[in-house]
Amino acid sequence: MAQPLVKKDDDRDDEADYSPFLGIEKGAVLQEARVFNDPQLDPRRCSQVITKLLYLLNQGETFTKVEATEVFFSVTKLFQSRDIGLRRMVYVMIKELSPSADEVIIVTSSLMKDMTSKTDMYRANAIRVLCRITDGTLLTQIERYLKQAIVDKNPVVASAALVSGIHLLQTNPEIVKRWSNEVQEAVQSRAALVQFHALALLHQIRQNDRLAVNKLVTSLTRGSVRSPLAQCLLIRYTSQVIRESANNTQTGDRPFYDFLEGCLRHKAEMVIFEAARAITELNGVTSRELTPAITVLQLFLSSSKPVLRFAAVRTLNKVAMTHPMAVTNCNIDMESLISDQNRSIATLAITTLLKTGNESSVDRLMKQITNFMSDIADEFKIVVVEAIRSLCLKFPLKHRSLMNFLSNILREEGGFEYKKAIVDSIVILIRDIPEAKESGLLHLCEFIEDCEFTYLSTQILHFLGIEGPKTSDPSKYIRYIYNRVHLENATVRAGAVSTLAKFGAMVDALKPRIFVLLRRCLFDNDDEVRDRATLYLNTLGGDGAVVETGEDVKEFLFGSLDIPLVNLENSLKNYELSEESFDIDSVPKEVKTQPLAEKKAPGKKPTGLSAPPTGPPSTVDAYERLLSSIPEFANFGKLFKSSAPVELTEAETEYAVNVVKHIFDGHVVFQFNCTNTIPEQLLENVTVIVDASEAEEFAEVATKPLRSLPYDSPGQTFVAFEKPEGVSAVGKFSNMLRFIVKEVDPSTGEAEEDGVEDEYQLEDLEVVAADYMLKVGVSNFRNAWESMGADCERVDEYGLGPRDSLAEAVNAVINLLGMQPCEVSIQCLFFFGIYAVDMDMHFTFTFLTALHWTVKYHVVNCFFTAIPV
Repeated sequence: MAQPLVKKDDDRDDEADYSPFLGIEKGAVLQEARVFNDPQLDPRRCSQVITKLLYLLNQGETFTKVEATEVFFSVTKLFQSRDIGLRRMVYVMIKELSPSADEVIIVTSSLMKDMTSKTDMYRANAIRVLCRITDGTLLTQIERYLKQAIVDKNPVVASAALVSGIHLLQTNPEIVKRWSNEVQEAVQSRAALVQFHALALLHQIRQNDRLAVNKLVTSLTRGSVRSPLAQCLLIRYTSQVIRESANNTQTGDRPFYDFLEGCLRHKAEMVIFEAARAITELNGVTSRELTPAITVLQLFLSSSKPVLRFAAVRTLNKVAMTHPMAVTNCNIDMESLISDQNRSIATLAITTLLKTGNESSVDRLMKQITNFMSDIADEFKIVVVEAIRSLCLKFPLKHRSLMNFLSNILREEGGFEYKKAIVDSIVILIRDIPEAKESGLLHLCEFIEDCEFTYLSTQILHFLGIEGPKTSDPSKYIRYIYNRVHLENATVRAGAVSTLAKFGAMVDALKPRIFVLLRRCLFDNDDEVRDRATLYLNTLGGDGAVVETGEDVKEFLFGSLDIPLVNLENSLKNYELSEESFDIDSVPKEVKTQPLAEKKAPGKKPTGLSAPPTGPPSTVDAYERLLSSIPEFANFGKLFKSSAPVELTEAETEYAVNVVKHIFDGHVVFQFNCTNTIPEQLLENVTVIVDASEAEEFAEVATKPLRSLPYDSPGQTFVAFEKPEGVSAVGKFSNMLRFIVKEVDPSTGEAEEDGVEDEYQLEDLEVVAADYMLKVGVSNFRNAWESMGADCERVDEYGLGPRDSLAEAVNAVINLLGMQPCEVSIQCLFFFGIYAVDMDMHFTFTFLTALHWTVKYHVVNCFFTAIPV
């Protein structure tokens, strides 16, 4: 048998674990397997060989068909041995080998003999193996034995039959469903494991029948379940019934809640915790319903068992996200867990306290956390930093102490992800709390004085270039920036030069000093640094004159590039040195869209340095560059918003088409992204005929057809409509895809000269009010709301009709308004957005919306506040 891992030696410098299987080879083990054929079997040696074979299989070693067959037949000969330990190893080996149908018959008789043996250990293992390797035909022959085993007096045999039934339910459900009476009888067993497995199997048999599950839960909640494991299962099934019944009833009564509350007084700790967790996860749970669950979780916080403390604090941490006031009574107990030896418990305790604490307790918490931070790993520190950031946004008046805490831990040792989390938090606080800008920027400047991460240094320098010139005294940051030119690597030096240039472009009084520093950079030993310094000196006017920087210069230096970087890179690679210089106007501006099959997975919203405050601009900029490169749309003005793609065809159709709606002040442009999915066809002169008869305020003004659409090569065709300026016109459009189709020779790939005109009906398209609303995030909604006067508020009410759940009601409001959800409290959901109105006058309205809901979801009041910006 395999021996436990032991140390090879006592040398602390080389603590490599020694394994008895180290260096074994498949060929050598297969040779050893010949001992299975010996006339006199050695059980101990055979068990060791089987252990090595199992090790190879679990390490991913593959056996050929011949090798597996030989090993299988050799193992079957071990049924001659009466050694119980060896017999158990044989069972495991047969299960792992998974013999084919023609080989199973070799061991079927031996397994069936063991299944009716007087040795219970043989019976239980034979049932497990036989059910694992058998098919439906053999299963009908042994069904009678399996039914008897389910109600067997020996709990080991009964559990083996029940577990086998759970596995067989996936492949032979009709046979297993005939065992309901026997399984129902096993649920009443006094053996804990038998009752647990029987309840699991019975629920799986009835899971598709809601009424049957309801009856099962009703009968078992009357006290017939003795096993703590089965009781935990019953609590989970009860929670499922409560959720389903809550969706179908309009009354405030919650069925089976009394049973869950009664389980809080069970003698088994696992049952108590399962019941408490189930209560906290109920939909729309009230403070009164939460109270008994919170009470028992509070008792677990002072338990001597780490697993109970961890389970309780993790559950309370989740409750604090939705019901922070209900958890405040546990704060004293959780403060004692900050010094817990288990760092996971301590971290959860701190983050929970940060969510439930009030403004007066912030300073006390900061003192406790300061001593705690040095004892935990970086992954736990990141969780604490994110919780502190949320606390600071919740209590902006405490930004000074929280910002000082972040700056102190920023100077301590830590990895890249930890330092990045701190920097991101400081950046977000600077953006959302104006009073924190000066101190936050100084903290970042001090950090880059001794920063070992190039990425963080360059990102902070970039952020300084944006926010530094807007402060009351921009000159105090120049010293920190110029120090980077002398003390850092080439990448950071180049970033510092760009930041200096931004100060010179934005603050005219600093230009003479900036010019002196930039001239010193002309002698740098790196090409990138010298080139940047030369560019900025020539563009800003390096003669030393203090003149106002023109808007065109600022746009050239710091505006977004109007061509895709991929196209520029490809053009530079293809450029050959000649007398003619490289012409940037020759770079194509069109953006090739991704195929429809390449769907981007929804990712986590970026924060901190990696995201600008108004959302990711890359997609909008790409669309704007694409539209401005088309002459028919060049005079439409600035693009306000581009919608997400809307599918106009079903999946797996001949032609895949989706549309993106581009909103301008006086125009709406439909970008139809088309993909040809038929290899034998080439489409030419592809257009979309748009019928605007149900959109009276729109008039078609331009169309840009797609010349050619080969197989699996996405292309774009555009249709532009004019609408009244400054009006959010809405309407419904019918669409027809029209094209010339040409047959393609599969062998040569060439298309025929003559084609046939054809049409393809697309789904209708609507322009709605939400298309004119730009989603914009705001971290501190309450400050933004309170900073506006009462004369800005407009109140309106919308009825959404009956909804199945609160989540469905909220999604309906989001789709109706097209706004960005910002914050959520117990009864309110806050939105933020910019509405496109009268864009020629550069006048927009920002809507802050507070959504209040009632318990039954059938009345939703939306209160709007309009703010001119």
